[in-house]
Amino acid sequence: MTVELRPFHIGRIRIDLPFTLAPMAGYSDHPYRLICRQFGAPYCTTEMMLDRLLLTKGRMRNRLLKLSEEDHPIAGQLIGNDPAVMAEAAKELCRMGFDAVDLNFACPVRKALSRRRGGHLLTEPDQAVRITRAVVASVREVWPGPPAPPVTVKLRQKFDQADGEDAFWRIAEGAFEAGAAAVCVHARSVERKYAGPADWEFLAAVKRRVPDMTIIGSGDVLTPAQGLRMLAETGVDAVAVARGALGNPWFFQQVRELAAGREPHQPSLAEQRDVLTRHFAGACELYGPEKGPRIMRKFGIKYARMHPHPKQMRIAFVAVKRPEHWQAVLDEHYRDGP
Repeated sequence: MTVELRPFHIGRIRIDLPFTLAPMAGYSDHPYRLICRQFGAPYCTTEMMLDRLLLTKGRMRNRLLKLSEEDHPIAGQLIGNDPAVMAEAAKELCRMGFDAVDLNFACPVRKALSRRRGGHLLTEPDQAVRITRAVVASVREVWPGPPAPPVTVKLRQKFDQADGEDAFWRIAEGAFEAGAAAVCVHARSVERKYAGPADWEFLAAVKRRVPDMTIIGSGDVLTPAQGLRMLAETGVDAVAVARGALGNPWFFQQVRELAAGREPHQPSLAEQRDVLTRHFAGACELYGPEKGPRIMRKFGIKYARMHPHPKQMRIAFVAVKRPEHWQAVLDEHYRDGP
């Protein structure tokens, strides 16, 4: 069976594949985005960036803002709770060359919630709308001419599982009225984080209510087949891929193949080795030769799921401390044939 993959728009940006690489703290950094781009990821969002940190010069700011020519179109994701500070941070993203600004009103992590950021904004919908208005105005102010870089919003269905969806609708509709170009909807409550099934029926209800607006679905897309099923069952304009793409940057290539009725490509050990080598080099370039191997341990654990012996590989990657350790793991375990 073939599935038609229709392009979609986020403001002025036309995206040919209705799948995006979602923002993932600690994972969707510059090296991994580039790896996913090589296998067809058409649109990416950075790790979430604290607005105040973005306005303070430093090593972490430089790392989070790392861009390259092949890493476009890209959205920079902001998290914060003050409209004025979020607006200034959005201006900085535009000056640095980001193609869009994404506002995180969804993060379920306790640290964000305790500081009234991320998913906490579902308990303060009016403040979320004020932030969106301020950011949209600031982006238009700093951009030299129309159309300005689009502003998008990341939301969850509700805050507490027992809540209704009133807060979601106040933010989503208020954001569109303020000029937001798209809303990405994670179909779980903040309280549930990532537990239990995502409510795809809610995604379908959102798209029915705002059929002319760009809605991106999120939740329970761990395989290309699940992503295609979300498109078909919910009618969303695009799918945000998070955990499904970790350790499988081939995800976007596999989506195209599956949609065309072909068997999705399963990379050989030699292909996996090539990607692991290039990803490791990118991480060491960004983080340095000492921190790079530590960062890559968590990625290695994700890549291990594709290996014929995943448990053995997880153990091997966890032990990596230096570049030569990483190379030794690849030399021993990522060779095709006997």
